[in-house]
Parts: sequence; C-alpha cells; structure tokens
Amino acid sequence: MPAPSPSTLTLLVLLPLVAWRVYARFRRMVGRQRLSRIRPWITLAIFPILIVLLGFAAHEHFDRLGWLAGGLGLGTWLGTFGLGKTRFEPTPQGLYYTPNAHLGIALSLLFVARIVYRLVEVYLIAPGMPNGVGDFARSSLTLAVFGLLAGYYIRYAIGLLRWRFGVLRAKREREASERDA
Repeated sequence: MPAPSPSTLTLLVLLPLVAWRVYARFRRMVGRQRLSRIRPWITLAIFPILIVLLGFAAHEHFDRLGWLAGGLGLGTWLGTFGLGKTRFEPTPQGLYYTPNAHLGIALSLLFVARIVYRLVEVYLIAPGMPNGVGDFARSSLTLAVFGLLAGYYIRYAIGLLRWRFGVLRAKREREASERDA
C-alpha cells in the first residue's frame, strides 16, 4: 500500500477545520445573532484584501477578472436584498438580528458545493495536475463564487454597521432630549 501523498495528508488534517467552519457559517447565516462590535469590521478588512489578492493573481486574464467583478456585483445586490429581509431587534440586552434563512441556506450550500466540486476536481478528475494556491485564481467559477460571497458579506457588514450606528445615534438623541426636559 503506497504512502498517502502530502496533499492527501493536508486534506485530511484540514477537513475537520473546514467542516467546523461550514457548520459555524451555516449557524451564523440562519439563526438569531447578537451583533458583534468587531465581526463586521473584520469582514470589511479581510474580504477586500482577499479580493485584491485574487484580482492580482488573475490580472493576466481579463475574462476571469470579469467573473470576479460579476460575482461581486451580484453579491452586493444579494446583500442589499438580504438586509431588506433581515429582522433587526434592538433590546436592552444588546442588538440582535436574524438573517433571512432561505438566503443563508442557499449561500451556505453554494459555498459547500464549490468546496466539494473543487475537492472532486483535484482528487478524482485530475489528480496528476498541479494544484497550487495560484490555481485558485485560474478558475472562473471559483472567482465568481468567491466574488458573490465576498460582495454579499461586505454589503451585509456595511448594512449591519449602519443599523448599529443608527440605533446608537437614536439612543444618544433620546438620552439628550430626556436630559434637556
């Protein structure tokens, strides 16, 4: 029996981490959540950096950049749509929101399907082909799916921050008017 390849060992080590992240993403996209002060800012820092890095990796292929841009545009639209379907709840215990379950499930399934497809592609369809980090940016489909998710998360994070700042501004104004009265 031949020894497993380094890429197979890497996959076996990373598979539990990926499964945990998929589960956490699914829970976060379909249930009621407390609005974190930090998470939207992390999203607004990480995703644009990843978009720039992927854009740089794919800069030689203008059509692939188009797929990334198309995914970003559609994701931004979905983020706006999702914010319209989100239930926001300012409570004395904190700020809570409940994303639209159907949209959350659809985006989670798209994310999982793309991971599974990529694993099948790498390990079953073309196991002899080189598959480095740069190959991620060579797939138009991967760039489109990443753009869709990145656009959605960026737009959604902006919407959550706008809602948080609006609630806090209204609270300060209410407290100021009560002090003046």
